[in-house]
Amino acid sequence: MNMTPDPREYPEPPRPQMVQVSLPTVKPYATYALLGLTVFVYLLQLAGQYLLGLDLVTALGLKVNDYIREGDLWRLVTPVFLHGSILHIGFNMYALFIYGRGLEARFGHGRFLLLYFLSAFAGNVLSFLLTPNPSLGASTAIFGLIAAEGVFLLQNRQLLGNRVNRSLMNLLYIAGINLLIGFTTSGVDNFGHIGGLLGGLAFTWFGGPRWKVEGMQPYFRLVDEREGHGSITGTAIVLLIFIPLAAIGWVWPR
Repeated sequence: MNMTPDPREYPEPPRPQMVQVSLPTVKPYATYALLGLTVFVYLLQLAGQYLLGLDLVTALGLKVNDYIREGDLWRLVTPVFLHGSILHIGFNMYALFIYGRGLEARFGHGRFLLLYFLSAFAGNVLSFLLTPNPSLGASTAIFGLIAAEGVFLLQNRQLLGNRVNRSLMNLLYIAGINLLIGFTTSGVDNFGHIGGLLGGLAFTWFGGPRWKVEGMQPYFRLVDEREGHGSITGTAIVLLIFIPLAAIGWVWPR
């Protein structure tokens, strides 16, 4: 026959406790500084055009292969601050605002700045190697940020959960569409975009944040296993890849 058990003999199992994880965050001061500096440089470009009839800022910082071979090595980085139109700078600064704040919160100020400028360097090196056309714009660095976001999500997917797959697909879609536009539109330096992607990917793959959980229940915190040495490792990898490519471009000009 059926019997009703005494609930006192079968105590209720313990309920799972909420786990509190402290996320590492920093104010995106570097992102805002890059935004402000880039807009200021663009205003200088406009001032030169209207007051002098000559865009001296662009002339001094544009990626021009012959000038680089003559020793203007800063032209492998300075194009990141230069833009050709309001639409050009508007699109790039919007992308910097969208991706930069989150990445800086995870990477920290210094590592984020390294990511930005190394991506710009990598993009301009590949452009220097593969195309003779002058170029300018922050999109080399922006594509590096997109790659860095993807690598960060991929390497920390176990902690970040199910949302990672959807975010990765969105990033692939954004990068793919923009590269397709670059290949089908004249005047777009797509080699610079690809170089920026590769630079951001290499830097983040070897030196980007890789989180692990530490602490006692119910209080946990995320710790970056690469904090400290990540910046050095990522920088070394990018330079070891792209400095030889720049040397090849120097010896075999396009």
